[in-house]
Amino acid sequence: SGIAADALGGRPGVYSARYAGPDCDDEANNQKLIADLAAFPPEQRTVHYICSLVLIWPDGRTVTAEGSCDGVLRDFYAGHNGFGYDPLFYVPDKGKTMAEMSMEEKNEISHRGKALKKLVEVLS
Repeated sequence: SGIAADALGGRPGVYSARYAGPDCDDEANNQKLIADLAAFPPEQRTVHYICSLVLIWPDGRTVTAEGSCDGVLRDFYAGHNGFGYDPLFYVPDKGKTMAEMSMEEKNEISHRGKALKKLVEVLS
């Protein structure tokens, strides 16, 4: 799982947890992403939470599934639920950041939940 910013060509992507360096924390990652997007107007700060799942059997067969959640990265924090980029990840359809949503609201749009649901559908 990770966050992908369109204006940054999909970065940080798989490097989301260590975007600001190998010994960074959520705050450092958030500040780096804010700084990297500062040159872009708000309407170009579109971001996506993306989760890719891969199931591999011992014989080499694979099944993959991907889920995403779309939003806009804000340069100020809102909310206290969640972790990582959640206080900056604003979901226009919900009118709030991921960190302002209840667990039920998050589960409705979760990139991880969507990926897992697709994986289960493929296996059924």
